[in-house]
Amino acid sequence: MKEFLKQKLTSRKFWVAVASAAFIIISEGLGFDVDQELYWKLVALALGYIFGEAAVDIARAKAQE
Repeated sequence: MKEFLKQKLTSRKFWVAVASAAFIIISEGLGFDVDQELYWKLVALALGYIFGEAAVDIARAKAQE
């Protein structure tokens, strides 16, 4: 369990997801007026990064088989 937690806390994908969630909560939940175009660009950028890294991880796992 400790190794799993350490692996997640050192994951760049995890921290991008946390930062994205914090951005969404701050902009939507706390009422900060963030430009909608900027909002969606940041969300799309974060999702692109997360999915891109996931694809790299899948390719790496298949190569190790």
